[in-house]
Amino acid sequence: MHVISQAQTHQPRPSIAVSGRDGYLSPDYHHHSPHSPHFLRKHRRNASCESKRSELIPEGSEHDTDHESVCLMEKPEFLETASLTDGHNCKQEECERIIINVSGLKFETQLRTLNRLPNTLLGDKFKREYYWDAKRKEFFFDRHRPSFPAILYFYQSGGRLLRPIEVPTDVFLTELQFFELGTNVITAYKESEGFLIEDTGHEIMPKNPLQRKVWELFEYPTSSIAAKICALLSVIFIVVSVVNFCVETLPQYANMGCKNVTHFHLGNVTTRKEVPVFAQPIFIIEATCMSWFIIELIFRVISCPSKILFIKNFVNWIDIVSIMPFVVSLAMLFISGECEGSSKTGAISVLRVLRVARILKLSKHSEGLQLLGKTLRDSVQELMMFVLFLGIGIVIFSGAIFYAELSQENTHFTSIPGSFWWAVVTMTTVGYGDMYPVGIFGKIIGTLAVLCGLLSIALPVPVIVTNFSNYYRASTGRGGF
Repeated sequence: MHVISQAQTHQPRPSIAVSGRDGYLSPDYHHHSPHSPHFLRKHRRNASCESKRSELIPEGSEHDTDHESVCLMEKPEFLETASLTDGHNCKQEECERIIINVSGLKFETQLRTLNRLPNTLLGDKFKREYYWDAKRKEFFFDRHRPSFPAILYFYQSGGRLLRPIEVPTDVFLTELQFFELGTNVITAYKESEGFLIEDTGHEIMPKNPLQRKVWELFEYPTSSIAAKICALLSVIFIVVSVVNFCVETLPQYANMGCKNVTHFHLGNVTTRKEVPVFAQPIFIIEATCMSWFIIELIFRVISCPSKILFIKNFVNWIDIVSIMPFVVSLAMLFISGECEGSSKTGAISVLRVLRVARILKLSKHSEGLQLLGKTLRDSVQELMMFVLFLGIGIVIFSGAIFYAELSQENTHFTSIPGSFWWAVVTMTTVGYGDMYPVGIFGKIIGTLAVLCGLLSIALPVPVIVTNFSNYYRASTGRGGF
């Protein structure tokens, strides 16, 4: 037995929503029978509106506080409807009732209610005709039944979307897409449900055909077979350069690229000097990898559609930082004529540390590293909160342990700044054991430091894990993004 639900008489009265963009007042809209004794018609005027809109407000109705709602109506999406008058033509004003059958559950509404959204499936006359059942005089949709009351209420209320509690978010999102409620509505729904909305704007591409091909070759690995080969070569060179960087620090390869040369001068004066040997394997491998990185960067700079956006991209700065140590070291080598290995401090050491950044180049070719970067980017506030908690705890427990161990002989805590290291490794539950309290009060403080450290770590972790989970579901297509 089919159930015919009069949705107009069972929907709660939504609150009046005001658009923050242009101050346009969008009153709630309900179509009720003008002969019903339980409802009266009220008119409100707004000086900022270009025209009048009618509103029917049920007497004695209360606001619905059981559900959180989001107003998704925008001014251009809804069309104005004329108020009912005593001599109106129902056919002309499209207020006749129609039946919508959703998998056996029937709904009745007025035609002009649907026509208020002409860009949607139900509001477009030609689109909905495809689902017209001429034999039964109704529209039939083989869709999810529990989701449709909220969709119909969206038309009746003037843009108030309420997802039923029993309907999963991904199922409801699928129904919104089927009924073509629009990108703005779907985006607002995702935001209200806590989805992470990314910028899906169109990528800027070079206008020159040759420049476009070069840009796609190095920037979009899936655009062609040649692009896939270039991406594979980049990954190989990155891995080889990282391995080479680690191998050259082994003791048996120390100063392998240098040799001692003795110079004899007048007056029996001799000088010894370390000069580079370019023919050794480690330098050849390093130079080959760096040559590929430099060529790749030059082509990407030349072919990029926007130099400003290229400079703003953090990944491009990783490429520059990974190349800079080799270029600077090579320039210093030719200027001084000596091996860089002869200097183990200062600027050379800093350049050697920067060479580690080349492993981050893998993020361009690894979706997992990209997910990690996006998670950290969206979790900056939680990470800063953790750092703040940790910093406060370090100061408090460093001072406490210093004064608690002040009277102990052979104490490890000689000053409050000297106790910072102990507080860090204790609160992070690492516990190297190089510094430890001896007295009973010091041990109590150490126990409290461990407990507070656990709380400091545990508080922001769930938010970070949630952000990663959302990005992972989006990348794998499991979350209905």
